Amino acid sequence: MAEAAGVPAESPAGCRARAARTVLDQVVLPGEELLLPEQEDGEGPGGAGERPLRLNAAARSRGRVVCGPGLRRCGDRLLVTKCGRLRHKEPGSGSGGGVYWVDSQQKRYVPVKGDHVIGIVTAKSGDIFKVDVGGSEPASLSYLAFEGATKRNRPNVQVGDLIYGQFVVANKDMEPEMVCIDSCGRANGMGVIGQDGLLFKVTLGLIRKLLAPDCEILQEVGKLYPLEIVFGMNGRIWVKAKTIQQTLILANILEACEHMTTDQRKQIFSRLAES
Repeated sequence: MAEAAGVPAESPAGCRARAARTVLDQVVLPGEELLLPEQEDGEGPGGAGERPLRLNAAARSRGRVVCGPGLRRCGDRLLVTKCGRLRHKEPGSGSGGGVYWVDSQQKRYVPVKGDHVIGIVTAKSGDIFKVDVGGSEPASLSYLAFEGATKRNRPNVQVGDLIYGQFVVANKDMEPEMVCIDSCGRANGMGVIGQDGLLFKVTLGLIRKLLAPDCEILQEVGKLYPLEIVFGMNGRIWVKAKTIQQTLILANILEACEHMTTDQRKQIFSRLAES
Protein backbone atom coordinates (compact mmCIF):
# COMPACT_ATOMS: atom_id res chain seq x y z
CA MET A 1 0.00 0.00 0.00
CA ALA A 2 1.50 3.34 -1.08
CA GLU A 3 2.29 5.92 1.60
CA ALA A 4 1.33 9.56 1.22
CA ALA A 5 4.10 12.13 0.91
CA GLY A 6 5.28 13.48 4.24
CA VAL A 7 3.87 10.60 6.31
CA PRO A 8 6.52 9.13 8.68
CA ALA A 9 7.81 5.69 7.70
CA GLU A 10 6.22 2.85 9.63
CA SER A 11 7.39 -0.66 10.20
CA PRO A 12 5.30 -3.69 9.16
CA ALA A 13 4.36 -4.18 12.82
CA GLY A 14 2.56 -0.81 12.75
CA CYS A 15 5.13 1.05 14.87
CA ARG A 16 6.96 4.17 13.76
CA ALA A 17 10.40 3.29 12.40
CA ARG A 18 13.27 4.31 14.70
CA ALA A 19 16.68 5.74 13.87
CA ALA A 20 19.32 3.08 14.25
CA ARG A 21 21.81 5.47 15.90
CA THR A 22 19.34 6.19 18.72
CA VAL A 23 18.71 2.52 19.56
CA LEU A 24 22.25 1.13 19.44
CA ASP A 25 22.79 -1.24 22.40
CA GLN A 26 19.05 -1.07 23.10
CA VAL A 27 16.37 -3.74 22.68
CA VAL A 28 14.69 -3.99 19.27
CA LEU A 29 11.68 -6.13 18.41
CA PRO A 30 10.85 -8.25 15.33
CA GLY A 31 9.10 -6.26 12.59
CA GLU A 32 10.76 -2.92 13.29
CA GLU A 33 12.26 -0.97 10.40
CA LEU A 34 15.54 0.87 10.90
CA LEU A 35 16.28 4.46 9.94
CA LEU A 36 19.66 6.02 9.19
CA PRO A 37 20.62 9.70 8.70
CA GLU A 38 20.53 10.80 5.07
CA GLN A 39 24.19 11.41 4.34
CA GLU A 40 23.50 13.41 1.21
CA ASP A 41 21.51 16.07 3.10
CA GLY A 42 23.37 18.63 5.20
CA GLU A 43 20.63 19.19 7.73
CA GLY A 44 22.52 17.57 10.57
CA PRO A 45 21.48 14.80 13.01
CA GLY A 46 17.80 14.61 13.84
CA GLY A 47 16.76 16.73 10.86
CA ALA A 48 14.44 15.86 8.04
CA GLY A 49 17.23 13.97 6.37
CA GLU A 50 16.42 10.73 8.21
CA ARG A 51 14.89 8.09 6.01
CA PRO A 52 14.40 4.31 6.00
CA LEU A 53 17.69 2.46 5.58
CA ARG A 54 18.07 1.70 1.85
CA LEU A 55 20.34 -1.02 0.53
CA ASN A 56 20.27 -0.12 -3.17
CA ALA A 57 23.12 1.01 -5.40
CA ALA A 58 22.86 4.65 -4.31
CA ALA A 59 23.28 3.64 -0.66
CA ARG A 60 26.30 1.47 -1.44
CA SER A 61 28.05 4.44 -3.02
CA ARG A 62 27.94 6.25 0.36
CA GLY A 63 28.98 3.27 2.42
CA ARG A 64 28.37 -0.44 2.39
CA VAL A 65 25.88 -1.74 4.95
CA VAL A 66 26.22 -5.40 5.97
CA CYS A 67 23.24 -7.18 7.57
CA GLY A 68 24.20 -9.55 10.35
CA PRO A 69 22.17 -12.03 12.42
CA GLY A 70 18.73 -10.78 13.46
CA LEU A 71 18.30 -8.47 10.47
CA ARG A 72 16.77 -9.21 7.08
CA ARG A 73 16.81 -7.39 3.80
CA CYS A 74 13.30 -6.91 2.41
CA GLY A 75 13.60 -5.15 -0.92
CA ASP A 76 15.57 -1.99 -0.13
CA ARG A 77 14.61 -1.96 3.55
CA LEU A 78 16.19 -3.45 6.65
CA LEU A 79 13.85 -5.23 9.06
CA VAL A 80 14.47 -6.68 12.51
CA THR A 81 13.72 -10.42 12.75
CA LYS A 82 14.91 -11.22 16.30
CA CYS A 83 14.43 -9.72 19.72
CA GLY A 84 17.69 -8.47 21.20
CA ARG A 85 20.12 -5.57 21.39
CA LEU A 86 21.09 -3.76 18.21
CA ARG A 87 24.85 -3.65 17.65
CA HIS A 88 26.94 -1.75 15.13
CA LYS A 89 30.56 -1.96 14.01
CA GLU A 90 32.11 0.88 12.06
CA PRO A 91 34.05 -0.02 8.89
CA GLY A 92 37.81 0.29 8.97
CA SER A 93 37.78 2.94 6.26
CA GLY A 94 35.37 5.16 8.22
CA SER A 95 33.33 5.88 5.08
CA GLY A 96 29.96 5.16 6.70
CA GLY A 97 27.85 2.04 6.63
CA GLY A 98 29.38 -0.82 8.60
CA VAL A 99 27.90 -3.97 10.09
CA TYR A 100 24.57 -4.06 11.92
CA TRP A 101 23.34 -7.10 13.85
CA VAL A 102 21.04 -8.06 16.72
CA ASP A 103 22.71 -9.63 19.75
CA SER A 104 20.22 -12.18 21.11
CA GLN A 105 20.43 -15.03 23.58
CA GLN A 106 18.66 -17.69 21.54
CA LYS A 107 19.57 -21.36 21.90
CA ARG A 108 18.07 -22.76 18.70
CA TYR A 109 20.50 -22.55 15.82
CA VAL A 110 19.45 -21.48 12.32
CA PRO A 111 21.98 -22.55 9.64
CA VAL A 112 23.83 -19.69 7.93
CA LYS A 113 25.99 -20.04 4.84
CA GLY A 114 29.67 -19.95 5.74
CA ASP A 115 29.20 -20.84 9.42
CA HIS A 116 31.58 -23.42 10.88
CA VAL A 117 29.64 -25.90 13.00
CA ILE A 118 30.05 -29.16 14.90
CA GLY A 119 27.66 -31.90 13.78
CA ILE A 120 26.91 -35.49 14.70
CA VAL A 121 26.57 -38.10 11.96
CA THR A 122 23.16 -39.73 12.43
CA ALA A 123 22.72 -41.79 9.25
CA LYS A 124 24.28 -42.77 5.94
CA SER A 125 22.11 -42.77 2.84
CA GLY A 126 24.01 -43.90 -0.26
CA ASP A 127 26.82 -41.42 -0.82
CA ILE A 128 25.38 -38.84 1.56
CA PHE A 129 25.81 -38.55 5.32
CA LYS A 130 23.05 -37.00 7.44
CA VAL A 131 24.47 -34.71 10.10
CA ASP A 132 22.65 -33.31 13.12
CA VAL A 133 23.68 -29.65 13.54
CA GLY A 134 21.00 -28.62 16.03
CA GLY A 135 18.74 -27.00 13.42
CA SER A 136 15.21 -27.82 12.35
CA GLU A 137 16.46 -30.53 9.96
CA PRO A 138 19.70 -32.46 9.47
CA ALA A 139 22.33 -31.28 7.02
CA SER A 140 23.67 -33.37 4.14
CA LEU A 141 27.37 -34.13 3.74
CA SER A 142 28.78 -35.82 0.63
CA TYR A 143 31.59 -38.33 1.01
CA LEU A 144 33.46 -36.32 -1.66
CA ALA A 145 33.40 -33.20 0.56
CA PHE A 146 36.59 -34.29 2.37
CA GLU A 147 40.20 -33.53 1.51
CA GLY A 148 41.62 -36.17 -0.82
CA ALA A 149 38.33 -38.10 -1.06
CA THR A 150 37.60 -39.96 -4.31
CA LYS A 151 35.27 -42.75 -5.37
CA ARG A 152 37.96 -45.27 -4.48
CA ASN A 153 39.42 -43.46 -1.48
CA ARG A 154 36.38 -42.85 0.71
CA PRO A 155 36.70 -41.16 4.11
CA ASN A 156 36.30 -43.30 7.21
CA VAL A 157 33.14 -41.76 8.66
CA GLN A 158 30.84 -43.75 10.92
CA VAL A 159 27.45 -43.06 12.46
CA GLY A 160 28.00 -41.20 15.74
CA ASP A 161 31.20 -39.45 14.66
CA LEU A 162 31.65 -35.74 15.30
CA ILE A 163 32.15 -33.61 12.19
CA TYR A 164 33.58 -30.10 12.03
CA GLY A 165 32.63 -28.40 8.77
CA GLN A 166 31.04 -25.37 7.18
CA PHE A 167 27.80 -24.68 5.33
CA VAL A 168 27.87 -24.04 1.59
CA VAL A 169 24.06 -24.12 1.21
CA ALA A 170 21.77 -22.75 3.92
CA ASN A 171 18.41 -21.14 3.27
CA LYS A 172 14.81 -21.70 4.27
CA ASP A 173 13.83 -23.39 0.99
CA MET A 174 16.62 -25.97 0.71
CA GLU A 175 18.23 -28.64 2.84
CA PRO A 176 21.46 -27.42 4.50
CA GLU A 177 24.60 -28.77 2.88
CA MET A 178 27.98 -29.10 4.61
CA VAL A 179 31.53 -29.60 3.40
CA CYS A 180 34.79 -30.32 5.20
CA ILE A 181 37.07 -28.50 2.75
CA ASP A 182 37.70 -24.85 1.96
CA SER A 183 37.59 -23.17 -1.43
CA CYS A 184 41.06 -24.53 -2.23
CA GLY A 185 40.11 -28.13 -1.46
CA ARG A 186 42.06 -28.25 1.80
CA ALA A 187 40.71 -29.51 5.11
CA ASN A 188 42.10 -26.51 7.03
CA GLY A 189 41.23 -28.13 10.37
CA MET A 190 37.85 -29.51 9.28
CA GLY A 191 36.82 -33.15 9.18
CA VAL A 192 36.20 -35.89 11.73
CA ILE A 193 36.95 -34.87 15.33
CA GLY A 194 38.83 -37.35 17.53
CA GLN A 195 37.01 -39.94 19.61
CA ASP A 196 38.21 -38.62 22.96
CA GLY A 197 37.17 -35.32 24.48
CA LEU A 198 33.89 -33.87 25.66
CA LEU A 199 31.11 -32.26 23.62
CA PHE A 200 28.73 -29.85 25.35
CA LYS A 201 26.30 -27.13 24.34
CA VAL A 202 26.17 -23.43 25.27
CA THR A 203 24.19 -20.42 24.10
CA LEU A 204 24.90 -18.87 20.72
CA GLY A 205 25.75 -15.56 22.41
CA LEU A 206 28.53 -17.20 24.42
CA ILE A 207 30.01 -18.75 21.27
CA ARG A 208 30.22 -15.35 19.59
CA LYS A 209 31.78 -13.92 22.76
CA LEU A 210 34.43 -16.64 22.92
CA LEU A 211 35.30 -16.24 19.23
CA ALA A 212 35.83 -12.48 19.55
CA PRO A 213 39.45 -11.47 18.78
CA ASP A 214 39.87 -9.72 22.15
CA CYS A 215 38.30 -12.47 24.29
CA GLU A 216 40.19 -12.78 27.59
CA ILE A 217 38.47 -16.02 28.61
CA LEU A 218 40.35 -18.20 26.12
CA GLN A 219 43.65 -16.59 27.04
CA GLU A 220 43.08 -17.40 30.71
CA VAL A 221 41.86 -20.93 29.95
CA GLY A 222 44.92 -21.64 27.82
CA LYS A 223 47.18 -20.81 30.77
CA LEU A 224 45.59 -23.48 32.99
CA TYR A 225 46.07 -26.71 31.06
CA PRO A 226 47.24 -27.80 27.62
CA LEU A 227 44.08 -28.39 25.64
CA GLU A 228 42.45 -28.88 22.27
CA ILE A 229 39.22 -27.01 21.67
CA VAL A 230 36.79 -26.63 18.77
CA PHE A 231 33.99 -24.06 18.61
CA GLY A 232 30.87 -24.48 16.50
CA MET A 233 28.67 -21.52 15.65
CA ASN A 234 25.69 -23.79 16.40
CA GLY A 235 26.44 -23.56 20.13
CA ARG A 236 28.55 -26.71 20.48
CA ILE A 237 32.02 -26.88 21.99
CA TRP A 238 34.40 -29.83 21.92
CA VAL A 239 37.27 -29.76 24.39
CA LYS A 240 40.02 -32.22 25.29
CA ALA A 241 42.72 -32.00 27.96
CA LYS A 242 45.34 -34.46 29.24
CA THR A 243 43.03 -36.02 31.83
CA ILE A 244 39.30 -36.45 32.21
CA GLN A 245 39.34 -34.29 35.36
CA GLN A 246 40.97 -31.39 33.54
CA THR A 247 38.54 -31.77 30.64
CA LEU A 248 35.54 -31.56 32.99
CA ILE A 249 37.00 -28.53 34.78
CA LEU A 250 37.47 -26.68 31.49
CA ALA A 251 33.95 -27.54 30.35
CA ASN A 252 32.44 -26.30 33.61
CA ILE A 253 34.42 -23.05 33.43
CA LEU A 254 33.32 -22.32 29.86
CA GLU A 255 29.67 -23.01 30.70
CA ALA A 256 29.72 -20.80 33.80
CA CYS A 257 31.77 -17.87 32.45
CA GLU A 258 28.75 -16.47 30.58
CA HIS A 259 27.18 -15.34 33.87
CA MET A 260 30.38 -14.34 35.69
CA THR A 261 31.84 -10.92 36.14
CA THR A 262 35.49 -10.24 35.32
CA ASP A 263 36.48 -10.27 39.00
CA GLN A 264 34.67 -13.54 39.69
CA ARG A 265 36.34 -15.17 36.71
CA LYS A 266 39.80 -14.01 37.81
CA GLN A 267 39.25 -15.40 41.31
CA ILE A 268 38.34 -18.83 39.94
CA PHE A 269 41.30 -18.92 37.57
CA SER A 270 43.68 -17.90 40.37
CA ARG A 271 42.36 -20.70 42.62
CA LEU A 272 42.77 -23.27 39.86
CA ALA A 273 46.27 -22.04 39.08
CA GLU A 274 47.29 -22.47 42.74
CA SER A 275 45.90 -26.00 42.90
